[in-house]
Amino acid sequence: MSVAKIALRDQIRTARHRLSVAEIGALARDLAAVVTAQPEVRRAATVAAYVSIGSEPGTGALLETLATQGKRVILPSVLPDRDLDWGTWRGPTSLAPARLGLLEPVDRLGVEAVATADVVLVPGLAVSPTGARLGRGGGSYDRALGRVPVGTPVACLLYDGEVGLDVPTDPHDRPVTAAATPTRWIPLRGWTAGSDHTSSGC
Repeated sequence: MSVAKIALRDQIRTARHRLSVAEIGALARDLAAVVTAQPEVRRAATVAAYVSIGSEPGTGALLETLATQGKRVILPSVLPDRDLDWGTWRGPTSLAPARLGLLEPVDRLGVEAVATADVVLVPGLAVSPTGARLGRGGGSYDRALGRVPVGTPVACLLYDGEVGLDVPTDPHDRPVTAAATPTRWIPLRGWTAGSDHTSSGC
C-alpha cells in the first residue's frame, strides 16, 4: 500500500468526520435524488449498491428510492478472503450485522451476481478525472469490478470535494466510469474541473 494512498485516505476521512449527523442525512437525501434521476439508473432493472457506514455518503434514502422505483437491488457481503458475495435488498429486515460494523444481506447469490447488475454503485474516498478510484484499501471492489461486463456504468458515491483529485494507482486498481455526489452526476475519463459534462439530476 503506497504512502500517498494512506495520506489521501487520512485527509479525506478527517474531512468526513467533521460532518454532523444532520449534514450526512441531508446530503444522503440529495445524493439519492441525483442518482435515481440518471437515465442509466432509471433504465436499470438491477442495481448493485451497498449499505453506507459512519460518515460515508449515506445510501439509506437511495436504497429506499430504488426499491420504490421497482428496481432489484443487490448488496455485497465481505467473504473471509475479502472477495464480495451478493444478496438481495428487501428492506432493513433483509440485513444482518457483520464484521467491521457492516450490515449485509442475509441471502447469498454468489460472487458472480454483480455481473447481472445494469448499474453498479460503489463506495470510495476519491476519484481522479480519469476514473481512478481510491477505496478503503482492502481490494474487495477491485476484485468484484473485474466481473462487471464492459460497458456497465460503474459510479462511485462521493462528496463534492472528493472528485477530480490526483489518485495514486496500483496495477490491480479498477477504474469507475462516473462519480455521483449530492449535487451532480459526473461522467469521468476525460472530465476536468469546470467542464460542463455534469448533470445535477434534479
